Amino acid sequence: MDQPLAQRPGFLLRRLHQIHVAMFLEECAEFKITPVQYSVLTVLERQPELDQATLGVQVGIDRATMAGVIARLVQRGLLNRSPNPVDRRMKLVSLTADGRKLLRRMDKKAQRAHDRTIAPLSEERRAAFLRDLAYLVGANNGYGRTPLHLP
Repeated sequence: MDQPLAQRPGFLLRRLHQIHVAMFLEECAEFKITPVQYSVLTVLERQPELDQATLGVQVGIDRATMAGVIARLVQRGLLNRSPNPVDRRMKLVSLTADGRKLLRRMDKKAQRAHDRTIAPLSEERRAAFLRDLAYLVGANNGYGRTPLHLP
């Protein structure tokens, strides 16, 4: 490939993701929560009870990975997991009071990590970047291991 590494979209996206994760972990170190765990908690804050499979689709995580993420959050007392009364094979997941408290405590610091990631861009370029990024995710969504259900 003639294109230098630093001009390849895949490399740049992976590198920006690494940078964002580092910023998130720096801002939120005291909470000992990963960005993926934070995503799970925030989805459950807006949708109080979901089955594990639907939660995985909402966050874009495969079933096996989601099971491990949920297990760790249940162990920390941040989530509850219970059988679905309609289909006992499915597990329902919900936030605990401690999970809600943690989200409230994390909110500003997590937002600061998101803001820092795009801070070098002007307001106009931020809006364009986020619009284009959302477009690319939507246009290529089917290629992900767990396609998101996008609005």
